[in-house]
Amino acid sequence: MAERSTAAVDVADNSGEQPLTAKADQSTADGVAKNPERDTDSDEAQESGGIEGSGQKASPPELHSGHKLARRYRLEECVTRLDGFSSWRAVDEKLRRAVGVHILPAGHVRARSVLAAARSSALLGDPRFVQVLDAVEENDLVYVVHEWLPDATELTTLLTNGPLEPHDAYQMVSQVASAMAAAHREGLAHLRLNPNAVLRASTGQWRIRGLAVNAALRGITSDTPQRTDTEAIGALLYAALTQRWPYESDAYGLSGLPKGVGLIAPDQVRAGVHRGLSELSMRALANDGATASRHEAPCTTPEELVKAIGEMPRIRPPEPAFTAPPEYQRTTYQQGTYGRPAPHPGAAQPMTTPPPPLQSRTGKVLKWAVSALLIAALGLGSWQLADALMDQSGKSDDTNKSQTTDDGDKGSKAAASGKPIAIQKARDFDPFSADHSEKPADVGKVFDNSPSTFWQTDFYLSPKFGNLKPGVGVILDLGKVQQVGKATVTFLGDTSVELRAASADTGSQPTSFDAYGKVASGSGTTVVLKPDKPLKTRYLLVWLTELPSDGAGQWRGRVADVKVTS
Repeated sequence: MAERSTAAVDVADNSGEQPLTAKADQSTADGVAKNPERDTDSDEAQESGGIEGSGQKASPPELHSGHKLARRYRLEECVTRLDGFSSWRAVDEKLRRAVGVHILPAGHVRARSVLAAARSSALLGDPRFVQVLDAVEENDLVYVVHEWLPDATELTTLLTNGPLEPHDAYQMVSQVASAMAAAHREGLAHLRLNPNAVLRASTGQWRIRGLAVNAALRGITSDTPQRTDTEAIGALLYAALTQRWPYESDAYGLSGLPKGVGLIAPDQVRAGVHRGLSELSMRALANDGATASRHEAPCTTPEELVKAIGEMPRIRPPEPAFTAPPEYQRTTYQQGTYGRPAPHPGAAQPMTTPPPPLQSRTGKVLKWAVSALLIAALGLGSWQLADALMDQSGKSDDTNKSQTTDDGDKGSKAAASGKPIAIQKARDFDPFSADHSEKPADVGKVFDNSPSTFWQTDFYLSPKFGNLKPGVGVILDLGKVQQVGKATVTFLGDTSVELRAASADTGSQPTSFDAYGKVASGSGTTVVLKPDKPLKTRYLLVWLTELPSDGAGQWRGRVADVKVTS
């Protein structure tokens, strides 16, 4: 499989954390063997998970560093070993990259649910979640292979240095809420969303690990999964604003609230908290109707939380600190050195005393004469400059008149309107694959006027689509034949693209690649594709020819926005 997860996974139940509606299975706590040098990216807690059912425990597999799974994944370091399963840092020898692996005996009571959860999350195809790369049952083992993100930092670690800045907290809650809303639309829940499961990459993007898998490993279920995840997002925002956990018990290295005071708003816990974000966290936390967020309606689903975030005024990043320029230093030139290059900064230069000013009548007369000459020169130069500009203006007018009179086609092209052309429909276009399909569900996001949403391709093993095909794309239906001046395409990551167009006399949308002729090409993150010749068409094809890296050894194209103008 080709999708989702990171360094380790949240597999334990922190006692004293938020009273979510999710329910963990009852388990024994004996037989725990914890690795004393647990990886900092892992999310294991202090308790082990037992086995449901008969009361028997599945024996952990005898694994060791150097052991290979599927003749491909070489185990390097056990980051956590709990009752019945273990988590490892490993190396994918085929792709030469670090990965994480969770291993359970095939007879483990949760093996089936973990396998199903991993495969479901892998199908989501959303880069905001850490990717599950493989989920296999083999030789009496079930193992889940996921991304290892050495450059990502847990929210838990970030909060050891203090609360987040308002802009960072806003970005975190916005990206996490949007990602979880997308997951719930596909029927997936997290149920173990906490500061250890939220990571900030070196690029500044926030990513979520353990979607569905964390809960499956712990046997956690919920009758209200959307509410559970929404309340968890509210707790994340609360912690980011206050550096406190919004419940009485301490958790994730954060102090809880004072006992007996109940849930109080973040701006009452710490001075200087952004009021809008404070209210937002309360709307997500107090989502049982007894909201304490100053009479605002509670948010009970990630979708409602996304809507509430969208209604807030945008929080700008802090202004960069201003550094005063170095103090201006006067330079004293020796007589006869004017016009030479300035001395190297810091170099010692001999300082000479300037000659005394001329005090005689002759000196005063000389100064007035020089001033008069300078004024006369400036006046003459101004008149000459004005004459030159008037001559140039006259030539430009003559040129424009001749273009309009003698060449009507060129004149009309220069006066292109640039009026936006509405895209009526779009469809994915993959004519060189067996199913002729490439992520059709999200194709409408290329023209929804929201740069935060995007249509994306599948993963490939090289920028040239793994040498499987020459490209993939999106067909744009303009509703009728129109004059097209240019198309502006916004990507996530540098992407090579061609603009192709069907003939103006085409009756219906062509399904053959050869029916679309190339009219422009380019590469970058925002590419302006302007045909060299006048173009009339109803159907445009945005055709991706080279993909950007996703930073994990794979390549994927993402189209955030397309605009067409006449």
